[in-house]
Amino acid sequence: MNMLVQLTISDFAIIRHIEIHVRSGLNILSGETGAGKSIIINAVNLILGERASTDLIRTGSQEARVEALFQLPAGNPVSEVLSDFGIPFNGEVLITRVISREGRNKVIINGALATLQMLARLGGMLISISGQHEHQSLLRPENHLYILDDFGGLSEMRFNLNALFSGYQSLKEERHALARKIKQAEERQELSRFQLDEIKKAGIRKGEDLTLEQERKRLQHAELLQNTVRNAYQMLYEKQDAVLSGLSHCVKGLERGVEIDGDLNPIKEVIASAKVDLEEAALDLRNFLQKIVHNPYRLETVEERLQIINRLKKKYGATLEDVLAVRDRLSAAGDHLAQERESLENLDGKIKEAEKDIFTRATVLSEKRKKTAGELEASVRKELTLLDMRGTLFKVGFDGENLYRESAAGHIDQRIDHVKADGFDRVEFMLSPNVGEDLRPLFRIASGGELSRIMLALKSILARTTSVETVIFDEVDAGIGGATAEVVGDKLQSLAGYHQLLCISHLHQIACKGTTHFLVEKKTINDRTQTLITELDPESRVQEIARMLGGKTISSKAMAHAKELLS
Repeated sequence: MNMLVQLTISDFAIIRHIEIHVRSGLNILSGETGAGKSIIINAVNLILGERASTDLIRTGSQEARVEALFQLPAGNPVSEVLSDFGIPFNGEVLITRVISREGRNKVIINGALATLQMLARLGGMLISISGQHEHQSLLRPENHLYILDDFGGLSEMRFNLNALFSGYQSLKEERHALARKIKQAEERQELSRFQLDEIKKAGIRKGEDLTLEQERKRLQHAELLQNTVRNAYQMLYEKQDAVLSGLSHCVKGLERGVEIDGDLNPIKEVIASAKVDLEEAALDLRNFLQKIVHNPYRLETVEERLQIINRLKKKYGATLEDVLAVRDRLSAAGDHLAQERESLENLDGKIKEAEKDIFTRATVLSEKRKKTAGELEASVRKELTLLDMRGTLFKVGFDGENLYRESAAGHIDQRIDHVKADGFDRVEFMLSPNVGEDLRPLFRIASGGELSRIMLALKSILARTTSVETVIFDEVDAGIGGATAEVVGDKLQSLAGYHQLLCISHLHQIACKGTTHFLVEKKTINDRTQTLITELDPESRVQEIARMLGGKTISSKAMAHAKELLS
C-alpha cells in the first residue's frame, strides 16, 4: 500500500515547526475550533500542486517549507511517472515545497528540481483530500459521469474517446482552414486566369524585348545606316582613289623594293596582311548593305510588339524575365489549387471515418455505462443503508439516449453534434432521501450531512478501484451526530482496510474508531501564537475523547464514558 510516512511543516501560517508521523489505518486529527487543523490541510494542498502565496509564510520568516515522505511498493505506477520525469526512485518519494518571500519558490522531488505541473500530476496519484470542496464537486452534475466511469473501470475508454475526439476536432479545424484558403484562392482565380491568359496569349520569349529594341533602332535609322555603310564601302573599294587600290600599288612597289633589300619584306607583309583584312571588311560592308531594310511596315509591327511587351512589363514586372516568372507562378498556383482540392477531399474522408469511429466507441461506452449505472445504484443504496439512510433511493439519470443509429445502407443518420469529448451521455445523480418522495437532482435536496454520507459511500465503493491510497477526510462529520456518526465511524474504520486515512473530526463517535490519534492545539509561546500537534498516548487520548464528549469541563463521568468507547 502507498503510505504517507511523515508530514513536516515549517514557518507556515501560525505553524513554526511540526512533524506528523502518520501510521497506517485510520489517523484522527482533533482539536478546538481554530486550532489550525485547516492550516494542515492547506499545507497538504501544496503537495498536491496547488499554487502558493507568500501570505502563507509565517510572520518574521523568509520562507515556508512543507515536506511529505511517502513509501511505495515496487511496481507502483508512480515509479513510471518518476521515470518519465527523469527522477530517481528507490521505494520512497520525498516531496518538498518551498515558498520564498523573494519569489524563488521551489518544488523538489527526491532531491531533483521539478515544475508545478509535474507535482500536480504526481501529487494526485499519492494523496486525495475529501472535504467540503469535494462535497461541492459532488453537487456538480458534470462530475457524476467521471464517478460512474471510475466505478465501472471505464475511464480508460473515456480517455481514448477524448483523444479520438480531440483528433477529430483538429481535423475539422484543419478542414475549415483549408476550405477558407481554397475559397480565397478561387476568388483570386478568375483574375489569375485572366492574367495567365494575357501573358500566354502574348507568346513572349526570353530576351525578345532586347532583340526588338535593336531591330527598331535599325529600322528607324535605316537610311542613315545605309549611307554610312555605302560611303565606307566606296572609300575602301569602289572610288577611283579607294584605299584598297592604293594599298595594291603600295604592296607592288614594296615587292620591287624587297628584291633590292630583303629587310623590307616584313613591312611589306604587314601591309599585305592589312590589305587582305580590309578586303574582307569591304565584302562584309557590301553584304551588310544588302541586309539593310528600309521598311515602314516592319517598323510599325515592331513598335506594336514592343508596346505589348512594355504593357506586360508595366503590369507584371520590370523585366521580361519577371513577366515570365509571373506566368510560371500563376500556372503553378492553378496546379497547387487542384492539389488543395484533392487534400480537402482526403480530409473529408478522414473526418467521416473519425465520425464513424467516434459514434461506434461512444455507443459501446454508453452501453457499458448504462450497465454500470445499475451496479452503482445498488451499491450506493446498500452503503447508504449501512450509513443510516435506509429507504433512500439513488439513481443514475441519463440524458442522451439512442443518439446513434445506422441505416440499412450502413450510413450514420445522426449528427456528430450529439457527441462530445466524453461521449453521448450526460449523467446526473438523482436522490430521494425520504420514502414516497420523487427522485430529484442531488444538488436540490441533499443536506450537508447527507452529502457527507453519500461521499463516504462513494469512497467506500470506489475503494478497490482507485489508485490513490492516502485519503484525507476534512469535516466528514459535518451535519451528522448520534447513531449516524457512529455508523460513519464504522464505515471509516472499514475503509481504512483499503486506504491510509487521515480524518479531521469533532465527533467522539468517529475519533474513537481511529488507530492513531493526533491532537492539534494553538498555544502562545514567547509571545507568539503557534499551532502544535501531538500524537496522543492512551491516557491522553482518553482525555481528548472526554473533552469531545463534555466540552471544556471534563467530568469523571465523561472520562469513564471515553474509556468505555475506546475499550
